[in-house]
Amino acid sequence: MKTIHTNHNLTDMYNHPDVALAIGFFDGLHLGHMSVINTMKEIAEEKELAKAVMTFDPHPSVVLNPEKKRTDYLTPLDEKRRLLEAIGIDYLFVVSFTSKFAQMAEEDFIRDYLTNNHVKEVVAGFDFTYGKFGKGNMMKLEADKQGFNVTAVAKQELNTAKIATTHIRNALIEGHVNEANAQLGRPYKISGLVVQGEKRGRTIGFPTANVAPDEAYVLPKLGVYAVTLKRTGSDQLLKGVCNIGYKPTFHDPAVSAVSIEVHIFDFAESIYGERVEVFWHEFIRPEQKFSGIDALIAQIKQDKESAEQLLADISLD
Repeated sequence: MKTIHTNHNLTDMYNHPDVALAIGFFDGLHLGHMSVINTMKEIAEEKELAKAVMTFDPHPSVVLNPEKKRTDYLTPLDEKRRLLEAIGIDYLFVVSFTSKFAQMAEEDFIRDYLTNNHVKEVVAGFDFTYGKFGKGNMMKLEADKQGFNVTAVAKQELNTAKIATTHIRNALIEGHVNEANAQLGRPYKISGLVVQGEKRGRTIGFPTANVAPDEAYVLPKLGVYAVTLKRTGSDQLLKGVCNIGYKPTFHDPAVSAVSIEVHIFDFAESIYGERVEVFWHEFIRPEQKFSGIDALIAQIKQDKESAEQLLADISLD
């Protein structure tokens, strides 16, 4: 997959064959987003066009609504890029969402980012908007199109609820991992590096991999989770129990940073410096402060047993 960062240097963007294009911010690449992208892929294959996705960076709220700006994501840009490449997208256009871009006239967006960009098919969600003040919508795009066809994908629902990034974010923040995963269509994932930690876990019989996210991910509710983990370059799925939080038994939350520590079952290798992916499956309990090491160890044993039961049906193949 070729990634093209526009930075509004549009001449560089145009160096590619005719494409079918899915447009949206696509944070999460959830089931609703995938309906748009899969529709684009079907049209591309039928019309023998390259498959392309256009997204924006940063989130438009950074420019349009600073008081409620979104700076953490379900799928930060690099994560989004990896997921799109894995499903066979040929081109990813990353449009810089700046104040200048936000003021662009609707007809200029159509001309510069669609018609001149060799776009022959445009696919987007029914609620996609563009141009200054977001006045352009899918009906107007159909009316004003220049050299391309337009397909609007209807609202996607799960159990009568709209599938939406906001719902998924809220579900994760509240610890409702199952609800978030159902709308994502897969377990929520955070990628990062295994870094040196305090190494306290190994002294109490539960060594952990301290995972430092490499992008600004939405963090689930603080607490203990049943998780799986993959190492870079390996398809092997490892099961574990994860604590995300401040470790209040040892630290003052007011002055400590959040850490993600995974105890991997039946695993003794050193993986410092490796990039890993942590998949979140089930919330077990909130983070809590214990009276001492013995109480902590007893609870960790219970958490491990709970995680083993919750992950029992997940295949390691």
